[in-house]
Amino acid sequence: MASERSASERPVAATTVTGSRGRETPARRVACSLHVVFPPELRRTFPLGEQESILGRDPGLDGVLLDHGTISRRHAALAWSAAHQAHAVRDLDSRNGTSADAVPVTGDDARALVDGSLLRVGDMLLVYEQDAGDGTVPGVGVGEGASREAIPGEAARIRRLRALVARAAADPAPVLILGETGTGKERIAREIHRLSGRTGKHIAVNCAALSAEIVESQLFGHTKGAFTGAGEAQPGLFRAAHGGTVFLDEIGDLPLALQPKLLRVLQEGEVLPVGATQPARVDVRVVAATHRDLARAVGAQTFREDLYARLSIWELAVPPLRERRVDLLGWVDRLHAVWAAKRDGAAPLRFEVDAAEALLRSSWPLNLRGVERLVHELGAAPPAGGAIRRSALPAWLTGAVTPIAPAAPVAITEAGSGSQPVATAAPTREEFMRAYEELNGSVHGLARRFARDRRQIYRWLEAYGLREDRKK
Repeated sequence: MASERSASERPVAATTVTGSRGRETPARRVACSLHVVFPPELRRTFPLGEQESILGRDPGLDGVLLDHGTISRRHAALAWSAAHQAHAVRDLDSRNGTSADAVPVTGDDARALVDGSLLRVGDMLLVYEQDAGDGTVPGVGVGEGASREAIPGEAARIRRLRALVARAAADPAPVLILGETGTGKERIAREIHRLSGRTGKHIAVNCAALSAEIVESQLFGHTKGAFTGAGEAQPGLFRAAHGGTVFLDEIGDLPLALQPKLLRVLQEGEVLPVGATQPARVDVRVVAATHRDLARAVGAQTFREDLYARLSIWELAVPPLRERRVDLLGWVDRLHAVWAAKRDGAAPLRFEVDAAEALLRSSWPLNLRGVERLVHELGAAPPAGGAIRRSALPAWLTGAVTPIAPAAPVAITEAGSGSQPVATAAPTREEFMRAYEELNGSVHGLARRFARDRRQIYRWLEAYGLREDRKK
């Protein structure tokens, strides 16, 4: 039976590519995993290798054990497809069926998966994940990294992000955190400060919310009488954070005129308060974040190239929620617990499988803020008893579906004596029609040509209107 392993222990699919002279050379190794995400009590991770893996309640020694009442003894199979550089799934005549990214899968029509594909096996939901690497970062050992409380999740990109955060925190250089709105960039900034060991304060500044008229004073301080209303000298946020960290959120909205002064802080370690004639030394670690494309802003000359280069000595990309499906339902549980704790507790949210599938297929444009909105709506008006049905989910969520490419149909054939099954692409209509003419309509010949069951050949004949033509 397949068992859970750490990222560094997971087997990988060794792939090859053909060079310009026809030589096969090793391609980047891909670690593949299958994550059970629903029901919540059965959550776990199974590593996948190149060998075929059977999914079921009695899958054999090397299979994936899914101990659930809706799962057949041998429910489905996963086999590595060299053609698609991914695993392909096929159903094994199961009682409750199999689907990949909402497309039904049969024994005749296997489906090639992509990174993030959602499998529904009976009433269980599984996420297929590929990681071009082993989920670790050079120089960071297994078990090291940022806190799982601060940066939760088991998706490969999140595991790697935790390790990168630990490496960046140990270095005093600036850090630039990139990610969509609501992905948790401020959580990461706080964790960088915690791991850095700096004894000063962690001060967060939203650059988009700063007053355009007095933004320089807010950041760098001012002297008494520097401008109308400046009755007292103020140190500013940078000097207030001396010995600590300043987190500049939405750095892409920092006014262009102020950017050279921020660059001076980064380069010289000093600020010039408004009205002052002498700069003041500051010992501050700068962490910045933005949802904007700063490289494009540099090209549009709305953001200084030298400041961008200085800020991005460490550049951390936070993946959106739709790209870490593995962790989605865990975030729903986590944020609902936070919501409930502020309201004297509430029972955890429970979902029917159709509702959980809808949550996993949503694109979550607001990321974690969208999850907070969902748990508030469901928690404030919980359904009367039982698990939450799909019909009880808000329209704003179910109407936005993650744009995952549909699973491609493949045929599973034997590659030779003693070899593992290999997935081959299903023929296009033109390829099938050409073979039909060449073989004079022989069903047996077509089945051999395309390595398909005769039932599938008859379906194609019916779909293309060829059975009636043959009779005529």
